[in-house]
Amino acid sequence: MSGYRQKKIAMINDLSGYGRCSLTVAIPIISAMKVQCCPIPTSILSNHTGFPVYFFDDYTGKMPAYIEKWKELDLSFDGIVSGFLGSEDQIGIVMDMIRDFGHEDTKIIIDPIMGDHGETYATYTQAMCRRMKALVSMGSIVTPNLTEACILTDRPFRKKGWTREELKEMARDIQAMGPGSVVITGVNQGGYLVNVVAEGEREISFPKTIRVGQERPGTGDVFSSVVAAAAVRGWKLEEGVRLAASFVKQCIRRSEELNIPTANGVCFEEVMDVLIHAVSSRHESEKC
Repeated sequence: MSGYRQKKIAMINDLSGYGRCSLTVAIPIISAMKVQCCPIPTSILSNHTGFPVYFFDDYTGKMPAYIEKWKELDLSFDGIVSGFLGSEDQIGIVMDMIRDFGHEDTKIIIDPIMGDHGETYATYTQAMCRRMKALVSMGSIVTPNLTEACILTDRPFRKKGWTREELKEMARDIQAMGPGSVVITGVNQGGYLVNVVAEGEREISFPKTIRVGQERPGTGDVFSSVVAAAAVRGWKLEEGVRLAASFVKQCIRRSEELNIPTANGVCFEEVMDVLIHAVSSRHESEKC
């Protein structure tokens, strides 16, 4: 008699011990959605770099040997997710892993973390941006913010004034690079945050949520973790995006209520029951 086969995601990101971002966000959130999260650390930090001091240990040189043991164990994954990558070498390692572990049914979720607010991160060179485009071409789902979407499509950034037709064209241009589906995240439109969802050849949708509180580190990691877990569970992309956006909003609102310092990210632990209920409700409806 065969046992229960739990869905598994290989999550490639840094491990920051304090500040609620990257793997310390992904592991509990993906787990709450009843998916096993298997981390591959790209670096180890005492806390994220938004704090005035931090310890940092680059893990690039150890990643190939780490992944090789998974190959020897003949492991397989329903999803492979990449977060922040700090060098061309790391991008290449992720591409190799996708070739080695990806199969027809594997969801490859690429969060091309390259910049924000119209600026490329200081650590990102032009060569890294070109390499990221190659990684994006291997994705099933790609989740750039507006800045990153502009970088990927060689468009000039502007903070506001984007029409739906322009956003549609940008999403389709990213799809033309290779990924089946694209989510351009967090586009500011008035008092709303809009996500542009291009799922395969379906009509592009624009689910939105009311903007609350102030921007906090780690919210992108929260969002992509929910989307990834929903995808490997077989949900439609827009359904996962709506849950992710709603959850992020509730995390921010609760963090504001509790006066959590901005650098500490969002206290997602306080509202984790939202995800647990969403997955349980979906599971019950699927049995009916």
